Amino acid sequence: MVAVGYKALPLRRLKDHSVAETTQFSGEEGCVVYRQGRRRNMGRKADGRRGSSDGNYQSKASHGSEFDKAMKDKKYQKKQDYSGDAETSHIRNQIDPETVKYLSEIANVLESGEVELEERSVVCGNALEESRGKEMELATDHIISHTMQTLLDGCDADHLCSFLRSCAKDFGRIAIDRCGSHVAETALNSLSKHLQDEDFYNLIKDTLTLICQEIVRKPVVVMCNCHGSHVIRSLLCLCKGVPLDSEFHSAKPSTALSRRLNLSSDKELKNETPIVHQGFPDLLKFLVSEMLKCNATDIAALQVDQFSSLVLQTALKLLAGQEQDLLHIIPVIMGCNVENADQSSFIEKTEVQNIRDLVKENAFSHLMEVILEVAPDTLYDEIFMKIFKDLLYDISSHPAANFAVQALISYARSQDQVGAISEELGPKMKDLLKMGRSGVVASLIAASQKLHANEHKCSKELAAAVMAANEAPICIVPRLLLLDNYLFSKDKANWSWTSGCRVHLMGSLILQSLFKYPSEYIQPYITSITSMESSHVLEALKDSAGARVIEAFLASKAPDKQKKKLISKLKGHFGELAMHSSASFTVEKCFNASDVPLREVIVTDLLGVQKELSKTRQGPLLLRNLDVDGFARRPEQWSSRQKSKLTVYKDFLAEFSEPETGSWERKNPPPDVSKKATQQTNMKQMRQEIDTVLASFTNSDSSKKHKKQKKSGKDHGDDNVEQKSSSDKKKRKHHQKDDTSKSSKKKLKS
Repeated sequence: MVAVGYKALPLRRLKDHSVAETTQFSGEEGCVVYRQGRRRNMGRKADGRRGSSDGNYQSKASHGSEFDKAMKDKKYQKKQDYSGDAETSHIRNQIDPETVKYLSEIANVLESGEVELEERSVVCGNALEESRGKEMELATDHIISHTMQTLLDGCDADHLCSFLRSCAKDFGRIAIDRCGSHVAETALNSLSKHLQDEDFYNLIKDTLTLICQEIVRKPVVVMCNCHGSHVIRSLLCLCKGVPLDSEFHSAKPSTALSRRLNLSSDKELKNETPIVHQGFPDLLKFLVSEMLKCNATDIAALQVDQFSSLVLQTALKLLAGQEQDLLHIIPVIMGCNVENADQSSFIEKTEVQNIRDLVKENAFSHLMEVILEVAPDTLYDEIFMKIFKDLLYDISSHPAANFAVQALISYARSQDQVGAISEELGPKMKDLLKMGRSGVVASLIAASQKLHANEHKCSKELAAAVMAANEAPICIVPRLLLLDNYLFSKDKANWSWTSGCRVHLMGSLILQSLFKYPSEYIQPYITSITSMESSHVLEALKDSAGARVIEAFLASKAPDKQKKKLISKLKGHFGELAMHSSASFTVEKCFNASDVPLREVIVTDLLGVQKELSKTRQGPLLLRNLDVDGFARRPEQWSSRQKSKLTVYKDFLAEFSEPETGSWERKNPPPDVSKKATQQTNMKQMRQEIDTVLASFTNSDSSKKHKKQKKSGKDHGDDNVEQKSSSDKKKRKHHQKDDTSKSSKKKLKS
């Protein structure tokens, strides 16, 4: 039986529906500011002990203490000027008991599942009609708001747009309410689903126009609110036509770091955020431009607020590639006087110091990272020359501003810019590592590799940063792998590998980028990693960060002899490594980089743990890729097949591989990164195709041989005929191999 009335929601406690919300009005325009509780620190603390770029805690630099105190006073003054003194209250009207009872019954019916899918839309639409004129009160009620979300998610486009148009004037208040923000986001998600049908495009566009016009009346209120910030970001994504839960809304830090350091896989590079519908580009530009039409006080508040910073970051990412819009918006965000600016210069001398101060604010530091990512080349170059040049080390020393320097390096446009940065920061690598700014060093190494600028110098400077002048280079890689342990050791001269320590994340990323350098520039690192003790290599491989370093070395352009030397250190341990989820990938990399005898050693080790390995998540794929069963049944055929693969691979690489990059690339423009990624993907596909062709060819040979043996068992008298036929088959087999290799080469050339 369906419960009705107040008993419909027994787990939801009713409350008094007459609530006074304290608000503040200030400024000439009468902006409303809702007081918030304790705010999140966004992962960076401006003072005291904080998490550095590599996860270590470092005390604040002493030279910045006076500056930080001045910035706190300045930030506090901005908030005081913005918030004002006048206060007023908005009284939310009481919801009548009949409406509460009706919506409770509707919620109970919908949750019971008694309503069919076709009727659900009609029921939700009728319920929304009953809420006409009470949208604000219902959406912000902590109980009924859940019912409103269900109704908005299940109604048709007409009732949904009717609801939003009716509450458009109160949409800002709904968005900044803790419960109302969820109702607003549910409505936007529902709109995104209905946009799949082009018949509703104009209806939804008119509805969103009303909402945007209401928001831009007092944008600072919503942008600086923790709930309103999330709603506006969803609205921006909806106007762009991307999913509301896309990376523009909230990107993973690990994904962003991987892209910055050129460590993203080919799959990640291709998986860009899809456009799910055509969006509303004009409405997006209108919303962003109107939100920034504020006075200087409001702009100053937006710059240092963490929630408005997230909104502006999303807006900039969505407008990436639209240079004219960005050339107008970015100077406004940085507080530049756009009216006095011309096309040749956007930043005046009087504004430079203020921007440098803002970069040391947590919220603006995040914002500056996105600005440097999407800024047109002319504007990026001006920011680099006027804001950062000649002060890179001082800015890198700051706990928050060093992240902006990392973005500046990662998104450098030319070899000259990377060269200027390396000239300034290269000799300071040792000091940066001591301060815990290894992220800056990693960005410089990656940018140097990406644009092929000063690679040899960066390699030498990094080596000098972790070893003394009279030390042998064999200590470089172990110290970078355990960078944290080495830097904080009291006796660095006698430091040795400490068992049980985790591999340092930034040290791992630095080495992964280094092993993409031409081999002529990283000879000390090759010597160091191949000189590591077997126990240390094994321990590093059991750590996911250390395994990535070994994989990067095996994929590098180091000599095959050096790679085999490192792989030989793991004899007898491949079965143990395969049982680890992270190291199992490295076992396959070792197999691909080995010759036939070493491959037999690897597969023999796996045979000892085949039963246990097949029960793991990664085991079946590894056993199939290495053809462990084939080795167990017919070792000789397996070895012959591996020799054929290596021969074809060698011929293929000799024919199609690119020459190793060296000094020539420093004199020429760097290759297109996307094109290079595509070439790497094609190489992998062709390698898989070679494996498939050779595997099918071997299987056909083995089946023919099996049939021949069965036939010979029946006919013992025709020895001469059998010998003749076998010789003919051998000739055919030889010709088939030639034809297969010729056809595969033709296919590879195409």
